Order: sequence, then structure tokens, then C-alpha cells
Amino acid sequence: MSEAPAPSPHTHPIRVYWEDTDAGGIVYHASHVRFFERGRTELLRAMGVHQSATVDRSEETALLFTVRRMEIDYLKPAFLDDLLAVETSVQDLGGSRVTLLQRLTRGEDLVAEAVVTVVAVGGNGRPKRLPPDLRARFVALQ
Repeated sequence: MSEAPAPSPHTHPIRVYWEDTDAGGIVYHASHVRFFERGRTELLRAMGVHQSATVDRSEETALLFTVRRMEIDYLKPAFLDDLLAVETSVQDLGGSRVTLLQRLTRGEDLVAEAVVTVVAVGGNGRPKRLPPDLRARFVALQ
């Protein structure tokens, strides 16, 4: 019996602009955080979660994702006008917590890698269990 293939990571393209670089045209370290954020946002969008629709302060319907922890390894420089890709996959899943592995690549080169833990919170800012349908979509990406 053969094993099912691992799910492909979600991929989002990123072009490096002047605003992303330092004076030498090299991607500034803080820009990586924005790139990873865009990758997570686009993953959620692909899963049918539009963050603008979740901005509701009523405790019953609010579901926001907040970054709990982020660990980044900067491995190679990226430069002005590079075409990069943010690959995002689910590494671990808890009741309200999702740990994601994010890779920033340029072709075959791994530029940076991040392990990001996000927590689902309600309108009061406290952790909130993932709804079963959303949890199932995250499970499918493991």
C-alpha cells in the first residue's frame, strides 16, 4: 500500500521593490516579516477566509489570527527586483493554535525560512477554538 503524497505548500509570488531593500538594494531583514505575512494572508484567502470579513468585534462571530511566535532563519540575500515565492504549509495544529512553516525562495534557492505560530482569537482578544470546518481545511494541508 502506498502512502498518500504530502500536500503541496501554498505558494504566493513576491516581487522585491525599492521599499523592501536597504541602501545597497538588498532585502532588509524586516521586509521578510511582511513577505511571510502576505503568504499567510493568501493561504487563508485560498482557504476561503477573507480577513476583512472576520473583523467583527462581537464575541460570537469574531475570529482573528494573531502571531504568537515567529522564528526566522535568514539564509541567503535577496535583491531589488528579484521574484520570490512564499511557500506556506501547516506544521502543527492545536485547538486554537496553528504552527506554519514558511519558506521564502528564489527559484531553487532557499532565501529564508520561518516557523510561525498563530492563535485564533475572538473579539475580546482571548484564544478561540478553530471552527470545525476551518480546522478541517488546515488538517488537509498537513
